[in-house]
Amino acid sequence: MEYGKNKLERLMKSIVKKELLFVLFVLVMASGCKKLYNLPDEKDYLSNNVNFSNKILEPIIGRNNLIGGFNGDNSTAPITFEIVNARFGDGRPVSDIFQKAPTYVWTAPYTGLEKSLAEIEAKRKIEEHQLFEMRSSGQFILWASATNQLIAPRPTDSTNFSQDTRFFDVKVKNTGGERLIKDFQIRPFRERPYEPSNDFNAYTGLPAPDPKFPLDKKLRDYIRPYLGNVIGATSNKNLVSDNDKKDVVVYIRPFTGGNGHSLRIKVLNKDSVEINPAFFNETQWDKMIHGFNMQKTDKYVQYDVAYPIPLVEISTSYALGGSRAKAELSYSRGAFGGGRTVATFGIDFAIYKAGDWEIVFHFKNENPKFASE
Repeated sequence: MEYGKNKLERLMKSIVKKELLFVLFVLVMASGCKKLYNLPDEKDYLSNNVNFSNKILEPIIGRNNLIGGFNGDNSTAPITFEIVNARFGDGRPVSDIFQKAPTYVWTAPYTGLEKSLAEIEAKRKIEEHQLFEMRSSGQFILWASATNQLIAPRPTDSTNFSQDTRFFDVKVKNTGGERLIKDFQIRPFRERPYEPSNDFNAYTGLPAPDPKFPLDKKLRDYIRPYLGNVIGATSNKNLVSDNDKKDVVVYIRPFTGGNGHSLRIKVLNKDSVEINPAFFNETQWDKMIHGFNMQKTDKYVQYDVAYPIPLVEISTSYALGGSRAKAELSYSRGAFGGGRTVATFGIDFAIYKAGDWEIVFHFKNENPKFASE
């Protein structure tokens, strides 16, 4: 038995040795053939069908816009991208979108759990970037550092004449070759420092007309909040805010006297006098905004905040869904039968420009009812 086992082991070793010699022979022959016949190195594959999902880019100046989708059609990575031949439709060269400006970039993930402004700021830094760039993913980005002064927005009359439009081509390249994809267009809208922004015209920046009476210069559109069970003190009816009737409207506007990074929330009655925040007794002020050093006065509630709001488009307890934060006020009052009824109003919002901003809910026609039934 021992003899048979040794014989089997010698046989297996012989087979393995022969296989190794064969592999070495193949490698040597392959190398020799490559030298003998001068065969080229293997190249990456670059498809003739590489393309982009959208060639007309319409970003909004003043906020980070990540646009476009590249389809490599199974081309080999890595692929590089280069914007070339930037020009206006009349042939003039384009240079404004390639200016460099200080730009915030994140160096660590924002989570929504940060406990101070310092903790937030420690996770980002300022770098110099071109206002408009391409990323290694093939996406375009117009950085929030762009302004109406640095990049001229599209014309105020909403036309899209060729001479006002910036065109460019994109060179797509890997070691397998390169492709030139022509005639992209970038038509940026002027800054809209907050959302919702239906209260002003996206082309001119002037107040937007009333949607029901667009030719009446005395009327304008407003940001409208959602309302739930908010009763008028005089009519005893549910207040509404829509195209037909605007019992409550919202202003998102800068204010003076802040510290440069504050957000204030207040409510005005029908005489434009501040309503004491204490009346909104069900509001979760400390959980509503990712802000710090909350100040509550008899006229407003104010926070120290980092801008933009939301800081990034990820879902957190302060920004469900990621793209909008929420300012929601609520209050309860006694109902018939001894119970309590709860009323709620608010907006989902975003603010893109740093500064001192206030969100103002204005009860224009009648005041909310706080008294019990």
